[in-house]
Amino acid sequence: MSDTTVSTSFLSRTRGLLRRALRDVVDSAASLTSRGGLSVSPDLPNDDLARLQQQIDASLSGRGGEASARSNASDLARCYLDLNDEGRLRFMQLLNDEYGIEPTHLNVSMDAVRDTSDDPVAYAKAITALRGRLESPRMKLFRQFNGLEHGIKFLVDLRADLIGLLRDNPELRALDADLKHLLSTWFDAGFLVLHRITWAAPADLLEKLIAYEAVHEIRSWNDMKNRLESDRRFFAFFHPSMPDEPLIFVEVALVNGIARNVQTLLDESAPIKDPEQADSAIFYSISNAQRGLSGVSFGDFLIKQVVERLSARLPNVKTFATLSPIPGFRRWLDGRMSDGAELLNHEQEEALRAVAGDISDDNSALQSILDRTNWHLDPAIAEVMEPILTHLVAGYLLYQRRESTGTALDSVAHFHLSNGARVESINWLGDMSPKGFEQSAGMMVNYLYDKTLIEQNHESYVSGSEIPASSTVRSLL
Repeated sequence: MSDTTVSTSFLSRTRGLLRRALRDVVDSAASLTSRGGLSVSPDLPNDDLARLQQQIDASLSGRGGEASARSNASDLARCYLDLNDEGRLRFMQLLNDEYGIEPTHLNVSMDAVRDTSDDPVAYAKAITALRGRLESPRMKLFRQFNGLEHGIKFLVDLRADLIGLLRDNPELRALDADLKHLLSTWFDAGFLVLHRITWAAPADLLEKLIAYEAVHEIRSWNDMKNRLESDRRFFAFFHPSMPDEPLIFVEVALVNGIARNVQTLLDESAPIKDPEQADSAIFYSISNAQRGLSGVSFGDFLIKQVVERLSARLPNVKTFATLSPIPGFRRWLDGRMSDGAELLNHEQEEALRAVAGDISDDNSALQSILDRTNWHLDPAIAEVMEPILTHLVAGYLLYQRRESTGTALDSVAHFHLSNGARVESINWLGDMSPKGFEQSAGMMVNYLYDKTLIEQNHESYVSGSEIPASSTVRSLL
């Protein structure tokens, strides 16, 4: 069973369920309003696009009362689900081009604010009017969608489609900003509910977890069962408006000592251990299950909730750490090598040239080795590469930041540092899968969650003062 097959079949079924639910709403409202539903061709040709725009206008006008507005919104959502890729792009372009903020009206409201600055009462009214002008008409439509049964799931999936269009259609970023802002207000961490998932969970939920796993692919139902054994814990965060849809899920192994290799940790043939005897909880996979919520912050202390849940039920567990990928490392390293950056000291350069063959340029030698299949199986090469890669990973994690925000360049590092962890140790050949070598040259990292320092580490990181790290990692620099 491939991840692609599971994901495709599941997502198709999800759209089908949404389509049927919306059709029921349309039929129910139509019986009250004496009209049928809107029908459009999948590629949304111009005539259908015009009729769709008329229905959006009707939905935003408020004419006809609540039943009519509900039917209009449900009809629009159902039509969207029936569109193909071309039709969905045209739908997005319509919302982006015709239902954004009107510059002329905005300028009038801004002038009114400036002109009434000496009159407190008029100024307050002008500010209120400006605030209304700053919200685009499509935001009202999004809220109407949210009022439907399964409406919030529809909007999350709508944004997932939109994210897929942004690279080739950057003009849609204004539409994405509106939808992301609205979703951010609805998915605050205070609304999320944490549940433990077991093998007794409904099959459709387990199938979703298989489809959504983004870190270490769940290869089979046996693999899934192994991750739900008594010496494992599988937690998921849910939103009350999407009770059957996991938002984020966290996979934990209960072991002794900090795990350093993910293949060992995921070995299905390994004996099941007594969780009561474990002294460490290793977070080895944390996945965002909803692409449409990408970039939507769920708060900075999600992992702290899992740590507290584990502490309450397993008092012998004293160490809480991750075994994490470094997904941006090779991309960053390849870019630095391509730019001709000086990455190595003299001793490292000499050692690298000795095992790389007839290559004089140090970056070319490093690139040549990294591009070789199974380079790590050559003992001479591995001996040279281990200190080089651990040094480079340490520098990448502790010093490389995004220019726009000052946060860690690596997305996984940013997540854990925001949640109050510190960079604890760097693991040579921690992930020897093809994906592991492609992303991070086989390297992995442990982030440590010290319960007494979570808030302090969080503050140090978000203030920009430092990236918390152990003395062992700092010594690698």
